[in-house]
Amino acid sequence: MLCITDSHTDPYFNIAADEYALKHFTDDCFMLWRNEPSIIVGKHQNTLAEIDIDYVKEHNIKVVRRVSGGGAVFHDLGNLNFTFVKNAGEGAQGDFRKFTQPIIDVLQGMGINAKFEGRNDLTIDGRKFSGNAECIYKNRVLHHGTLLFSAVMTDLSAALRVNPLKFQDKAVKSVRSRVTNISEHLREEMDVLEFRDRIMQHIMSIYPESKPYRYSAKDIAGIEKLRDQKFSRWEWNFGDSPKYDFEKLIRTKSGGSVEFHFNVNKGRISDMRIYGDFFNKYDTEEVEKLLDGVAHEHDAILSTLRQLDFNGYFKNIRIEEFIEGMF
Repeated sequence: MLCITDSHTDPYFNIAADEYALKHFTDDCFMLWRNEPSIIVGKHQNTLAEIDIDYVKEHNIKVVRRVSGGGAVFHDLGNLNFTFVKNAGEGAQGDFRKFTQPIIDVLQGMGINAKFEGRNDLTIDGRKFSGNAECIYKNRVLHHGTLLFSAVMTDLSAALRVNPLKFQDKAVKSVRSRVTNISEHLREEMDVLEFRDRIMQHIMSIYPESKPYRYSAKDIAGIEKLRDQKFSRWEWNFGDSPKYDFEKLIRTKSGGSVEFHFNVNKGRISDMRIYGDFFNKYDTEEVEKLLDGVAHEHDAILSTLRQLDFNGYFKNIRIEEFIEGMF
């Protein structure tokens, strides 16, 4: 088994590294890695329905879609992530308990009452500290999980807070749980990097064939290509969301109220309808038609609206106010 302790903290790179190890390595792998502040959403989720887009933008939090299912999770440098990639033969299938047991063993060895509960969670005294997800490619299984060690809980809760009334869709929604940091339960002082090293030592002790591995120049180039062509792109992270309907009413500072109704399919707006008590010189149906097919993304909408005499359609309403109402 290749044991990789990766120092990259770019979430686009790290999520790409998971896929690269799954599809391009032939050895079993175990990886430990951390991300700078980011939200990692499940493959089948509607990204915008999982995050507080305003908070995410204000705090420069990256949003990345992973290749596995499950719910959205928040990462920062106080969160340690682990990945197993293993050959499983014909009829490969995942096993959440099997892949999380080494983590439980480490924690229980430190005197912490860690347990596997529910479908895919690890808990301490009933509070979640790890969510896990899996995917299968040919005869290989990828299992990865989060380990909240000393994460900033206020960022976690704020970044993943969203108004549930905005979206009506069939995408998989995340279930929020009471969470805890592992560091709150330690009997000895330890930082996240020391905790990382303890887990790696345990993994290498229970897999006798394991050996340390560093990404080669070829690996780095392959991961960066995946990052640039897939995992850092809006089309994958937002545009690949399931079809959804969006509704929202805003009250602007001096131009009255605006109500938005539209559908989004493959990340692009359709069937836009705009209502409200605003005043206008021109028919807003022209705006609805202009936005048809535009990506449901701030800069794309802004670029489109700047083609207009915007005040002629929405008197005394700022473009930014208008766009904020569409998220």
